[in-house]
Amino acid sequence: MARVVVIGGGFGGLASAARLAKLGHAVTLFERSTRLGGALVEETEDGFAWDAGPTHALLPAVVRDLFRKSGRPVERELELVPLEVIREHRFEDGTAVALPGGSRAAQIAAFEALDPGLGRVWVDHVASYADDWDVLRREYLERPWQPDALPRELAARLDSREALHKRLRRAFRDDRLRLVAGHPFVADGHDLRNVPAWLGVTAYVEQRFGAWTVTGGMVALADALEQRLATRKVEVHTATEATDLVVRDGRVVAVRTATGDLDADVVVCAVDPRRLPALAGFVQRTMPAIPPVVAHLGLEGPVPDLPHETVLHGDPMLVVRTGGRAPEGHAAWTVHGRGHLAEDMLRALARRGLDVRAQVVARVDRSPRDLVERWGGSPLGVLWQGRTTVRRRLGPTTPIAGVYAAGAHATPGSGLPFVGLSAALVAQAVGPA
Repeated sequence: MARVVVIGGGFGGLASAARLAKLGHAVTLFERSTRLGGALVEETEDGFAWDAGPTHALLPAVVRDLFRKSGRPVERELELVPLEVIREHRFEDGTAVALPGGSRAAQIAAFEALDPGLGRVWVDHVASYADDWDVLRREYLERPWQPDALPRELAARLDSREALHKRLRRAFRDDRLRLVAGHPFVADGHDLRNVPAWLGVTAYVEQRFGAWTVTGGMVALADALEQRLATRKVEVHTATEATDLVVRDGRVVAVRTATGDLDADVVVCAVDPRRLPALAGFVQRTMPAIPPVVAHLGLEGPVPDLPHETVLHGDPMLVVRTGGRAPEGHAAWTVHGRGHLAEDMLRALARRGLDVRAQVVARVDRSPRDLVERWGGSPLGVLWQGRTTVRRRLGPTTPIAGVYAAGAHATPGSGLPFVGLSAALVAQAVGPA
């Protein structure tokens, strides 16, 4: 039985702690804030509640596997709800397309309605990623990888110089299709010229597996995992920040906190490694992806009928999410803004045809700096700066013996499914007690 310390109580830390405890290790978790959940927590104001971070995710199998391998099946803890429409895209020319998930036929119909012939163009592009998905799933997402000993097929993809921007320009003559395919990365603050082309596999995952949300909001997922840690007898310390690692002869021996050192055989870093001086030097050539400007809105009276997520393309780009919890007769929206925001977000929203200014009865604004300070780092992980970025992240192992990395800043990257997979990779690398 190893003495394991997990640093960080976001989704990556919670998932790592649950898996390692089930494998028989003695697990302690440190979280700097007063509650667990990280970006899964909710914002509340005047009876309204909004997801502070993600509102939906891809690959529900990742969460199902986590719960199954750490205790009871997820169906006995949570209700996972599939989204018929992942998001609606509204373009500056007045056209729009609602992107369905989990169905090739539905996506063909949606793009054909946008313009005849676009359905076939779209699904041909998505199908071009089938082989990429197979290789990435087997060799990168589900198996701990060694950067200097990559299988040939995986190395060919990770080391490719092709950027997503270039691939989308080659695949689509219609700018609207480029906007749809590139949106998940633009929304997370990336420049498509710096995003590797193989990451376009996201479109394949959306079409094949769809997206889902959780009844009660993503905070319900955090609460279920917190209960799972209690069941697995994980020792949890909130309001306790890990300030560094104690390393002797190249191996970790303890985690340092303001109240003293805790001995450890294994440490899982599930936070931005820049926060730990022992690890910071290994990631000095990376940068965090910056969160968007966020406004959580509590609205009264009838509001426009929108899907779970609506993207208003342009500059600034606005994203409206409608899945918040509200009193009867009210609605809870979250608006994200990226680009040149020279005016209040509600004014920008009104100029795009969604004027709810007179209906606002509650509002919580969060700047990118607010979010980074609140979570102790960016929940969007590492900024893509070209093909070498994938090798500059840590995880699942690190150069320090006994130290592993999970979460948005680690392999395989940000987003709930990939953070969940990072915890699974760490559990594989550590192994059973």
